[in-house]
Amino acid sequence: MSVKRPGFGGNELLLSRKFLPRNFVILLCIGSFCAGMFFTNRIWTVPEGKDVASTVASRDQSKLIDQGRRQLVRHESNPDSREFSTKNKNGIPTLEKTISKLEGELAVARATQESLLIGSPISENLQDAVTTKRKYLMVVGINTAFNSRKRRDSVRATWMPQGDKRKKVEEEKGIVIRFVIGHSSTPGGILDKAIEAEDRKHGDFLRLEHVEGYLELSAKTKTYFATAVSLWDADFYVKVDDDVHVNIATLGNTLARLRSKPRVYIGCMKSGPILAKKGVRYQEPEHWKFGGEGNKYFRHATGQLYAISNDLATYIAINQHLLHKYVNEDVSLGSWLIGLDVSHIDDKRICCGTPPDCEWKAQAGNTCVASFDWTCSGICRSDERIHEVHQRCGEGDDAIWETAF
Repeated sequence: MSVKRPGFGGNELLLSRKFLPRNFVILLCIGSFCAGMFFTNRIWTVPEGKDVASTVASRDQSKLIDQGRRQLVRHESNPDSREFSTKNKNGIPTLEKTISKLEGELAVARATQESLLIGSPISENLQDAVTTKRKYLMVVGINTAFNSRKRRDSVRATWMPQGDKRKKVEEEKGIVIRFVIGHSSTPGGILDKAIEAEDRKHGDFLRLEHVEGYLELSAKTKTYFATAVSLWDADFYVKVDDDVHVNIATLGNTLARLRSKPRVYIGCMKSGPILAKKGVRYQEPEHWKFGGEGNKYFRHATGQLYAISNDLATYIAINQHLLHKYVNEDVSLGSWLIGLDVSHIDDKRICCGTPPDCEWKAQAGNTCVASFDWTCSGICRSDERIHEVHQRCGEGDDAIWETAF
């Protein structure tokens, strides 16, 4: 048995036992530090650009939503607003137009956010759409293909303004006109380079993030509306084929009269038979969805030319990933709108025949919006004959400047 020595020496021994070994203390400190870093997640990293952009875009979207809610609350709580809405039949459409405008701004913010999140730069047109509030009457998208150079040149030589005139039409009349085309299956190939060279010369293309193909027209239509909404704030968005003759002033005047009406879908309405037999033109692979043999499609606008209002184009832009695509793009558009509270406007001036039909109507003072041959689903040999149609059925080069929209 050991006996502790009294005095100073004994106290020193007792004190020395109160301290831990140095190496153990160091390891304990390091372990505590690492545990703290792990549990509190305080490790500092420099935020990536896209994370910052995502936060900014999300904040912008929240601001737009809050703005819309506040406006709705003010409208509902304001007695004058309620009285106006009950006494004036335009009260509700005006409010719906305001909501649609906010939804359009939200779609632009979402498009900006998606571009940033995937790491792609924002195009100059999209940047302009985010920063400016310019309002347009209509955006006219001319559907075209890689092998349709002659058709495009014939359109440029007839009803589509060129150069400074086209820019003046945009600035003074609020009418944007572009040829709409995507990309080839081999990006950067000879087809894409040819379009890029043509665009450098004319500057009248809207390029889509879409791979071209005849069976992909429904997807192209969705992408066109979504892209156009993100680039231009217009009252209407028009789709027209590149083998159709159009009187731009007459089209603009027709749409301008519908500005105060919400959810407008205008065209030459039809309800054709559903073709189930394989090998025929316009055969519907999903014919079984429409019932038994001999049934007809629901009412929809023929694909040569149709227009939808801003609120419907915004709806397509927001829900494009959920909308089903049928093989025929005009049927697809009709299906996207059939379940909505939409005004289907059937205007036969949008589907006039070529001379003498459109010529007789023009002489009678009922100028056609668009002219084509039903047998060809467009003007037969349009690159050759569209000049004749323009001469005999055109509204005149000065009509666009003489018309107040």
